Amino acid sequence: MPIRKAVLPVAGFGTRVLPATKVVPKEMLPVVDRPAIQYVVDEALAAGIEHIVFVTGRNKGAIEDYFDHSYELEEALKAKNKTAILEDVEKARLPAGAASFVRQQSAQGLGHAIWCARDIVGSEPFAVLLPDVLVKAAPSCLAQMVSAYDQVGGNIVAVDAVPEDRVSSYGVIAPKSRDGRLIEMSGMVEKPAQADAPSNLKITGRYILQPEIFDLLEDQDPGAGGEIQLTDSMARLMESQSFHAYEYEGQDYDCGSKIGYFDAVLAYALANDEIGEEAKALVRAAAS
Repeated sequence: MPIRKAVLPVAGFGTRVLPATKVVPKEMLPVVDRPAIQYVVDEALAAGIEHIVFVTGRNKGAIEDYFDHSYELEEALKAKNKTAILEDVEKARLPAGAASFVRQQSAQGLGHAIWCARDIVGSEPFAVLLPDVLVKAAPSCLAQMVSAYDQVGGNIVAVDAVPEDRVSSYGVIAPKSRDGRLIEMSGMVEKPAQADAPSNLKITGRYILQPEIFDLLEDQDPGAGGEIQLTDSMARLMESQSFHAYEYEGQDYDCGSKIGYFDAVLAYALANDEIGEEAKALVRAAAS
C-alpha cells in the first residue's frame, strides 16, 4: 500500500531548549523565516504525504493556528499589496481535511504518542517524522525512504553514519546485509558502548511503519525512563516483519538541543536565496 499518512509527535515539553519553550512550542521556534515544523511538514508533502496527524499536548495551540487560514493577516497583506509575503503565508496553510490534531494527554513516551494516532491512521502503513530533527536533503529524506519502500515494502528507518566515538549517544542499527544505501536489519541497540556497537549507523528520526505496530504499542511495557518506547515495539515487530534501514543523502540537525538548533539556523540561513550571501559575510566577520 502507498504511504499516504504521516504522524508528527509534537506534544513534548522541549526541556532541552528551555526557557524559550516555556511559552513557545519548541516546534514553533523560528529557523530563519519559518518555524522548524514547517520544514518537517514540507518534507512530508514532498514525499507524497496526503494527510498529517499532529499528536499534540497542552499549550500547543500555536501549531494548529499556524497551519490554518489567517483571515485578518492575509486580508491586510492583500490590502497593502504585499504579494510575495502573502504567497509565503498562504503556502503554510494545509488544505482542508489534510491535517488532524489529536491530544496525548500525558507524557508517556514516543511510543504512546504514536499509538494516540491509531484510529486516524487506521490499517495502512504510515510515516513518522520527529519534528525535533530537520533533514536538509534533495530529494527530501522521506521521499528517498518512500522510493526504497516501493522496492522492498515492510518497515524502513532512516540512518546516517556518525563517528564511532559518538555511537554511545544514539540508537544504532545492527545490519544484516546491504544493497547500496538499503540495509536489511537484524536489530537495534539504544546508546551502546563503542566496543559493543553493531554499527555506526544512527537512527535519524524518520520511519515508515506497518500498522501492526499499534497492537504492539497498546500492550507495550514501559521501557527507558518509565515511558512507552517506540523502539521496543519495533524490536518486537521485527520478529515477524522485514525491517530495512536506508542511509539517506543529506544532513540532519537536532533542533531539540541548543547547539543543534543554532547549527540548523546557521545552515538554513547560509543556504537561503534571499539572505545567504549576507549570512556568509556575517560568519566571516565573526570568525575574523
